[in-house]
Parts: sequence; C-alpha cells; structure tokens
Amino acid sequence: MRIVIALGGNALLQRGQPMTAGNQRANIRTACRSIATIAAGNELVVAHGNGPQVGLLALQSAAYTHVDPYPLDVLGAQTEAMIGYVIEQELGNLLPLEQPLATILTQVEVDRDDPAFDHPTKPIGPVYDRETADRLARSHGWSIAPDGDGFRRVVASPRPQRIFEIGPIRQLLESGTVVVCTGGGGIPTAFDDAGDLHGVEAVIDKDLASALLARELGADLLVIATDVDGVYVDWGTPRQRRLARVTPAELDALALPAGSMGPKVQAAAEFVTATGGRGGRGGRAAIGALTDIAQIVAGTVGTQVCADR
Repeated sequence: MRIVIALGGNALLQRGQPMTAGNQRANIRTACRSIATIAAGNELVVAHGNGPQVGLLALQSAAYTHVDPYPLDVLGAQTEAMIGYVIEQELGNLLPLEQPLATILTQVEVDRDDPAFDHPTKPIGPVYDRETADRLARSHGWSIAPDGDGFRRVVASPRPQRIFEIGPIRQLLESGTVVVCTGGGGIPTAFDDAGDLHGVEAVIDKDLASALLARELGADLLVIATDVDGVYVDWGTPRQRRLARVTPAELDALALPAGSMGPKVQAAAEFVTATGGRGGRGGRAAIGALTDIAQIVAGTVGTQVCADR
C-alpha cells in the first residue's frame, strides 16, 4: 500500500516537556519504532507537525534584537529540515541499511485572501500562564488564545491549495524511497501581484496538508497518528465511546473542537470523500494512537474512515 502518515505534535514533544533536543529525539525514536513495523512491503510518506518547534525558534529569534525577527515561513523551513533530519536518522537506524530515505522541503501555496488571516487560530510555541501570555502579546503584537489550563500564541492557518514539490516527492516514492515532507503543513507561500512566489506569515494545518498530499499521491491510506486511540463522541462523560468505523458524512455531522480533533476529522473525511471512487476501491483514512500504527493499518483499531460501511 501507499501510505501517508501524519505525525501529531506528541510524536515530537509531549505536553509539558521541556523543548530540548534530547526530548524531541527520544519521542521521534518512539514514533519511528512504530513506523518501522509497517515499512516492509509498503510505500511510506511521513508528514509531521512543528508548532512547538516554530514557536521556540520564534522566541529565540525575537530575543536577538540586533536584527528583525525571522518570518514564520523561514522558521517553518528550518524546522522541516531539523525534524526531517532526526526522523531520517532514527528511522534509518531501524530499517535495512539499503533503504533510501529523503527529506523534502515543501512549499505549499495558500490564498492571500483566505479569511483565516483575519482570524488567527493555529497555536504555536509553548504554553504560558495568563500574565506571561499577555506580556508577550503586548511586546510582540501576538494574538493569544486559551490552550488547556494556559495560553498559547495563535497565528493564521490558511487552507493548503497546492504542493509545489509534489513531482519530486512522487518520483522518490516510486523509486522506493521513504519520504519525509510537508512538515508542519509545509512552508506557507503565495504569489504576489507581480507573479512572484514568496513566504507568508502563517502556519498551515498539517492534517489538512497531509490530506492534500495523500490525494495528490494517490495514497491508499492516510494515517493521522495522535495521542488518543480514536475519535470519541460524548468525550469526558460516562457515555463516551470511540467511533470504530464511520463514513465522511457521519464525521461531518460531529461538532468537534477546532483546536484538537476537529482538523484531524476534517482531513480524514476530505481525503476519503475525494478518493472514494478512485479505481473502484477508494482511499481509507484512520485516526488513532501513534503506538498502534501497525494495527491501524490493518484496520483493527482506531477510527477507520471509509466511503461506506
């Protein structure tokens, strides 16, 4: 099978952990152990989040006052390379030596008129207490929003429109390479009035970008790996239950938080809807725990999203 795996932020940094290189490598090593179990006989593409990493680089950049802070698109490119390097190394230590791996810096086009620019919602960086968040918002002009018991910086999250490097990604995949790409949703870019491509101050949702990637690659399966074992209804109540097998229409009827499970459900539903008739077999999406990737691919755990039941 051709499989796109979208690693959630917990694969890189668990909530509350210090953002050290050692912690991130240890988490990536755990993720790669799961991915390695399905490498044989499959074509793999790995995407990942980068919110904490971009936020950390933004703080470091802002602390050096001799130059203007670096824009988010440049920080996104830096994190793609950094995270891709560690994924390549840790996954390469588990796979046969002859297995080729490659990380592709991925530019993703967004619409300059996307209404998301008027309503920042995408959290990046660490979690702050209210006093610290307010101080940073005043000093840097940030937008902030609640995140659990704390607050985080939020930026615009426009919808991905096009993946510019899709051709090289496809060529590498077809040659047997495990590809790491579209990290953090890709580097947000847009054409200006003169027709020149440039970076945009935004962060693209990695799940929606992964769904676009999976569609354009003709993937058989989109796996959205997170820190829970599936999509739940009535979460946090005595009636909570995991959805085992659902259709896109059933997912669309759910009201889920935009900042957590919402984009994952939207991405899964959009991928299956877009590929439901392809070749008479259609694409499948699944949402589940990172540690259960082998069983998710087999269709025995997680929330499996299919064109019909």
